[in-house]
Amino acid sequence: MKQMKKSEIHFSIALDDQRVPEAISWRATDAGDDIHFAKAINISLWDRNDTGTMKIDLWTKDMPVDEMKYFYIDTLGAMAQSLETATSDKLMAEKMRALCQELMKHVEDQQKRNAAQNPQ
Repeated sequence: MKQMKKSEIHFSIALDDQRVPEAISWRATDAGDDIHFAKAINISLWDRNDTGTMKIDLWTKDMPVDEMKYFYIDTLGAMAQSLETATSDKLMAEKMRALCQELMKHVEDQQKRNAAQNPQ
């Protein structure tokens, strides 16, 4: 029997007294021994038995709201590319990218309004 290669990703979450994430770190066996730090993670898994999505969404308390919005826009854009690569469904990927552009404009417009309301 052929031995399959095994790769692992490890996440470590430091929580405060209220169980709110203060720090998120990760390392992967294929990425060397370095420990990497993150402000947020979003993990989606397709459950083979329930044929549904299981999700883990965590972010540290120092994650700014604007960065959180960019994180989700960037994640959606990366998903569009993955979907196109995996399925060759260009139309669906283009619609996802168009949504990313619309959301980016929304975030930028919000930032402009906030800057106008709170000049420094």
